Amino acid sequence: MRKLFVLSGLLAAFALAAAAGEWQGYLMDTMCAAKMKDKAASHKAQCALSCSKGGYGIVTADGKYVKFDEAGNVKALGALKATTKDQELMVKVTGSLDRDLIKVDSITIQ
Repeated sequence: MRKLFVLSGLLAAFALAAAAGEWQGYLMDTMCAAKMKDKAASHKAQCALSCSKGGYGIVTADGKYVKFDEAGNVKALGALKATTKDQELMVKVTGSLDRDLIKVDSITIQ
C-alpha cells in the first residue's frame, strides 16, 4: 500500500512538472479576444487597460486564446501600465497550464 502511495505521489509530481512551460504571443483582454483575436497584433494597450475587468490571456502563434489565472491578470495589468508600447503587445509568459488556464509566474512585454 505504501509503495502505491509513493508511486501515486511521484506520478502526480511528474504531471505537474510536465504542465510547466513558456508561451509567447500577444497579450489581449478576454472581451476583445472573443471578437478580434485574429487582429491581436493591432490591439491597443489602452483598450486592454479599459477592458481589464474581463481578465487577460495570450493569443498564441496558432491563434488560440488561453486565459490567465487571477494572479496572471494582476501581473498583466501591471505590465500594461508599465509599458510604453501602444500595440503589438508581444509577451513571454512563464507558468503552468491547468486545463485551459495558465497559472502565471511571470509576464514580460517584449
